[in-house]
Amino acid sequence: MGQARPRKGRPINGVLLLDKPKEMTSNRAIQVIKRLYEAQKVGHTGALDPLATGLLPVCLGEATKFSQYLLDADKAYRVEAQLGVRTTTSDAEGEVVEQNPVDVSDTQLNDIIAQFTGEQAQTPSIYSALKYEGKPLYYYARRGIDVPRKTRTISVRAIELLHRDGDFVTLQVACSKGTYIRTLVDDMGQALGCGAHVRELRRTHVANLTDAQQWSLDALKQCDDEQRLACLEPVDTLLNELPTQTISQAEARDVMHGQPVFNRTLDTQAVGDECRLCAKSTSGHSVFIGVVVLRKDGKLWPKRVLALDYCGFNLSDLK
Repeated sequence: MGQARPRKGRPINGVLLLDKPKEMTSNRAIQVIKRLYEAQKVGHTGALDPLATGLLPVCLGEATKFSQYLLDADKAYRVEAQLGVRTTTSDAEGEVVEQNPVDVSDTQLNDIIAQFTGEQAQTPSIYSALKYEGKPLYYYARRGIDVPRKTRTISVRAIELLHRDGDFVTLQVACSKGTYIRTLVDDMGQALGCGAHVRELRRTHVANLTDAQQWSLDALKQCDDEQRLACLEPVDTLLNELPTQTISQAEARDVMHGQPVFNRTLDTQAVGDECRLCAKSTSGHSVFIGVVVLRKDGKLWPKRVLALDYCGFNLSDLK
């Protein structure tokens, strides 16, 4: 058998909190990042629509092993909506299909906000990035092809009315994964009796990560290589909400070989709970190793483990 072909690019590991620009797909954005960093491997943690801007965590190298933790995380958005106008796509890019006078008081608006807060069923827009048979729904919509869409249960944690100027309202929405803000706004507009669509949409939070920490593409392009590398967050930034357990180098060796360690962190937790595992390196500082899961035997078993060379360990060092 021939040798595996070496990967192109550098083995760069970390998380970039990107401010995705408007009218750029998430896939296009990560390809730009891949070229800027000359990275071997990149991926994102949940796509943003081309219309949307804001926080898009981009995983490089070993961080891609943990992208699922942000895919499943709660999100928050700031959305500007226009009342009285419905469009084909439920946003400003679509064609206007309905216009109605707006006779909605602030009290009525707040009542609808309360009505749409909490757990609810939602059918994604045909123009969403949700995939059907490997292609996003908007692929079929733009070709006039009707495909089935599954209604899903979502949870809207909170909706705050930030500002209202006549028919234009600005909302801050905190929600579970899988929530389509365009669909939420369209449904709220229907409940108000006048219709509505999204004019501007910006993601402000993913789990406990915020847009205050993010970098624009323009800023990154102006940086030199050293400065760009300094923009990266550690791999375990994706796991900030998990408890942490620190182990010895000998235990780290066991984990690297797929063996469990004794649980000293999740003593009050349930089987299946996870924690972030760290160990002391030969230089004495704490190094993230991976994620372990609590099993019925009361031990923490490896679930996702970093490569040894990234951890800074050699097996010979783990005495």
